[in-house]
Amino acid sequence: MLDDLGEIVEVVEVSLLHPTSALSTNVDNMSAFCSLREHRPRMHPVATESHDRRHFMEPVLFYGNHAASSFGSIVALEWLGQPYRLSRLNLPFDAKSDSFTRINPVQKVPTLLRESGVPLSESSAILQHLAGRDPRRTLVYAPGSPEQDHLNQVLAFLHTDFWASFFPGFEAYDMELTGEKNPAMQEMLRHSGRKRVAKAHADLERMMGNNEWLAGDKRTIADAYFIGVARWAPFLAATGAKMIDPRDYPRLLRHYEKLEADPAVIFAHAIEDEKPATSAGGFLGHLSLEEVQTRIAR
Repeated sequence: MLDDLGEIVEVVEVSLLHPTSALSTNVDNMSAFCSLREHRPRMHPVATESHDRRHFMEPVLFYGNHAASSFGSIVALEWLGQPYRLSRLNLPFDAKSDSFTRINPVQKVPTLLRESGVPLSESSAILQHLAGRDPRRTLVYAPGSPEQDHLNQVLAFLHTDFWASFFPGFEAYDMELTGEKNPAMQEMLRHSGRKRVAKAHADLERMMGNNEWLAGDKRTIADAYFIGVARWAPFLAATGAKMIDPRDYPRLLRHYEKLEADPAVIFAHAIEDEKPATSAGGFLGHLSLEEVQTRIAR
């Protein structure tokens, strides 16, 4: 699942300890990790605004299967309420296909294919783009305001420290699934992960303060990003790698539980799990990767 060099720098020291670890082929359980670690892709031409492309009727979000970081973008699309479609990728295989690589050479989700046929990747960029589509600014604050400055700070923290804190735990989990078990190394990774995840939660709880929502007095794109990443704690706990006790962070725990009851979050879970899903937003259905390619080629 993921996003930029800033997120990777903090965990390079851990990754170097296990250079031979491969991406898991267990698609249902390891989509989170598959998106976290992408090998350097072959370069393909990527669309730019100057290309002569047929315009789409609505944007298309490429997302991953279970535990992908594209979750937050689905939540934000639902909150936005404007028409959109989804395209599900079977990670990591579809993301590395020539068809998708032509759309996003970095081979990651989420990727938003805008109406112009031009792609946009990286969660924080997509969330900011979606917020900017709403003239009422329901998911952000006024540009240049103290509230927006704080929102940007929270987003930056989520996109770096908070996201990266889970990497060692997924590294240990990957070793388990690929049969490259090394109990001493895995325990060291989990120990490092627990410290990182605990510190990230403590820092974020202080940032939240007494706000009703994560970054202020209203629901924003920071809340969408948060719920997509915070759910990795119970995900890892279910595998036997408990990172934190959520009760140690009561404000974040209450906020997590509030978001889990939100219709957009319930919808995003159902979409990921391929269960019947009821949209409260503008979801118009799925397109396959092949159908998207056909539209682009017109």
